Amino acid sequence: MYIANAVFILYIEVTDLFHTKSRLRVIIVRCPYCNIPDSKVTDSRTVGENVRRRRECVRCGLRFTTYERVQTTALLVVKRDERRQEFNKDKLLSQIVLACTKRPIPYRDIEKVVEDIESQVQNLGKPEIKSSTIGEMVMERLRSLDRIAYIRWASVYRDFQDMESFEEMVKDLRGDSESNEEEATLSLLAKNIS
Repeated sequence: MYIANAVFILYIEVTDLFHTKSRLRVIIVRCPYCNIPDSKVTDSRTVGENVRRRRECVRCGLRFTTYERVQTTALLVVKRDERRQEFNKDKLLSQIVLACTKRPIPYRDIEKVVEDIESQVQNLGKPEIKSSTIGEMVMERLRSLDRIAYIRWASVYRDFQDMESFEEMVKDLRGDSESNEEEATLSLLAKNIS
């Protein structure tokens, strides 16, 4: 659960003994209930690549959970108008959730899509990536996850100017699903014959 104003992120630039500049990310966690920046960690565990911390507020005594993950390099996303923004996993997640609204897709599957994309982007090892590349990665995954979510994402991402180009995309999607159904039917027939 994301709570606005619960986390403040500070960036501090430091130089080590070899005069190499690095950016440290300092996170100040605020209590989501009373909003003070003072809490104590009661439990800490490693969950996959993340660290799960159970915290207790010093003032109100209520408990809450935070998840921390290591970010190896600051990745910049190059927008269509050449602006650069830091890659934001939460922003990507919210946009995909919007495309999947009122669809029978478990939230965990959507989170998995975002984690896969984040991992793939980090593994590229580049300091910058075009937003169009990320958009294509999302489309590729949504195409196999849910066709309606795919169409919703593509309609915003590809910015269709006319009905013909939109219809063409839907026809391509129908052609893919029909060929997949035909392949499944043929493989089932082949199994029954042998």
